[in-house]
Amino acid sequence: MADRVTVIGWDGSPLTAAARAALGAATLVAGAAHHLALTEVPRTAERIRLGSVALAARRIAAHRGTAVVLADGDPGFFGVVRTLRAPEFGLEVEVVPAVSSVAAAFARAGMPWDDAQVVVAHRRTLRRAVNVCRAHTKVAVLTSPGAGPAELGLLLDGIHRTFVICEELGTGREQVTVVTSDKAADHTWRDPNVVIVIGGPAGPVGAGDGGGWIAGRDPGAGPRGWTLPAEAYEGRLGEGETETLRAAQLARLGPRVGDLVWDIGCGSGAFATEAARAGAAVIAVDRDPGACARTEAAARRFGVQLQIVHGTAPHVLENLPEPDVVRVGGGGAAVVSAVADRRPQRIVTHAGTRDAAELVGRDLTEHGYAVECALLQSMELDTRAWTEKKRSVAFLLAGDLGRRDAPR
Repeated sequence: MADRVTVIGWDGSPLTAAARAALGAATLVAGAAHHLALTEVPRTAERIRLGSVALAARRIAAHRGTAVVLADGDPGFFGVVRTLRAPEFGLEVEVVPAVSSVAAAFARAGMPWDDAQVVVAHRRTLRRAVNVCRAHTKVAVLTSPGAGPAELGLLLDGIHRTFVICEELGTGREQVTVVTSDKAADHTWRDPNVVIVIGGPAGPVGAGDGGGWIAGRDPGAGPRGWTLPAEAYEGRLGEGETETLRAAQLARLGPRVGDLVWDIGCGSGAFATEAARAGAAVIAVDRDPGACARTEAAARRFGVQLQIVHGTAPHVLENLPEPDVVRVGGGGAAVVSAVADRRPQRIVTHAGTRDAAELVGRDLTEHGYAVECALLQSMELDTRAWTEKKRSVAFLLAGDLGRRDAPR
């Protein structure tokens, strides 16, 4: 096992005294080609071209001597430190940090980044990274080959964003380019790069601009509560949009950051807005132009980002990106069946009668979903006289596809 392992972050600036001392004593140095070309790397040291960090860690663990690993930016922020510290390698690691590539990118852009989401995009996680860009106003994307600015732009089709693309930060070939998302695929970009994705409303109406208290999205922004009363939506809720029903649907779908939610038959926009407040990307669909306008107004009022599609399901769904979870608020069994064909992990809908619920439930079962059905009855009381104001009854159906065989 190596006597000592030092991980040195490199951001293009001259190495610190601590970094130079560690390199001078190294008998093994691992890094990218531009790291191994540094004049401070001893000529007698064994050199490992860093591709697989796990493979390099095994070689370091078997090495008798002093090892140094060079990495771009801050190696403890989505970097090599996590792998090197894995228990199976048994390595004791010292870290000499540097400015992270995300911090450097925002510095080049002259922007604060305490309110930014930070995601890593590679082929397996590109879709989820794009969903974060759909849902949030400021996102830094650490890209990889095959999951870069061009791919981000293509998957954001129909969503306007501004890209600040920072290529090869800290090197002599560093370049910062500002393009709109629809133009990103027209260029060839050099790796590694960081993409700052900006766009959409700044936050809920009335929110202060004095700075936040937590990095990323403030979980306390906007009114408290997973679901809000009808007054929050100007009293325009439809029969299938009661607060009780929406709460149950949200609980079963569990929308979260990185998800794409379809809300079909969005009505007032209440469910779509509440799913977006949970951090998910949302596409709201309705055939009624008035419903689309109400949904847009609700999203603007609460400072969330929605993509609103005017059209009739199921036909309008054909060209939409793949969803993770879906609420079917209108359209009946035909729409539920079309949604199930797209294989989202979970689907929720409701029915007014037991016969309609059975029809939908059988179809979901035939598509391979585990189906739950519950009869929800709620009664709203006037607490001044404790008399009944409003009663609602609905069959809530939830289909769960279970664990996916492969990541999406």
